[in-house]
Amino acid sequence: MPLCAVAYVSDVAGPLSAEQLDALVDDAVRFNSLAGVTGVLLFDGGRFLQYFEGPDDGVSAVHERVLQARSHRAIVALGHARVPKRYFPYWSMRWLGVEPAMIEQLASGDWQAFADPVQGGPPPHGGMERLLRFVAPHQPSISAGDAAERLT
Repeated sequence: MPLCAVAYVSDVAGPLSAEQLDALVDDAVRFNSLAGVTGVLLFDGGRFLQYFEGPDDGVSAVHERVLQARSHRAIVALGHARVPKRYFPYWSMRWLGVEPAMIEQLASGDWQAFADPVQGGPPPHGGMERLLRFVAPHQPSISAGDAAERLT
């Protein structure tokens, strides 16, 4: 089954407590599980960076939901492309708190391609590779070294 992915950044629409963020993510976990979508959400207190992946129909349903959400505004698409595999197979959605500089660093990477068609992984120094390296220590079965190995 072909997989695709979407990445974007956005601004929080208003104050968002930890409890509200947890509720938002819990709701996403339920919806994404049904849609067969996995991914990660980074939050710096004022901005989101989200990446999600799965079958075309599931990703389309989640993407439409993202576009209609009232929890954020000023959505900037970073990329929408095919991926050779799931990079976050164990998370229907997980949020990680980050410093604002991290969202800027990740968003400024090249997101035009999530995967190098020759190597089968993200292009070196691209946004996806940066995201994978950042998230690797938080993944249940992937160490930072394993993440680097998966990129080659």
